[in-house]
Amino acid sequence: MINRNDWVDDFQKNISELIARSPAADIERNMRAFMTQAFSRLDLVTREELDLQTQLLEKALQRITALESRLDALEGRRPADPTVPDATPPTAQPATPPPPINPDLPDPV
Repeated sequence: MINRNDWVDDFQKNISELIARSPAADIERNMRAFMTQAFSRLDLVTREELDLQTQLLEKALQRITALESRLDALEGRRPADPTVPDATPPTAQPATPPPPINPDLPDPV
């Protein structure tokens, strides 16, 4: 008696051989060639390229956020975020306003 696994293997082998000898194999090769040609015309990227661009975008967004925080801190809009690297609080004192101009005095120029 034939073992069930052997029967399945033989059946699978026979079907594969039948497909290889039939026009289905030619159709499959032609379809593969057609699809390869069609995909080469499109602007497609590989998964690895997409993942790399995603990582670069995340790093850029983190850097932009850090720079915005630092700029806000330098402009005195809000205190520096201690979690953002290179964010330093403003150290310069605000400029004193110039003395008021007295219209009664002659122009010094």
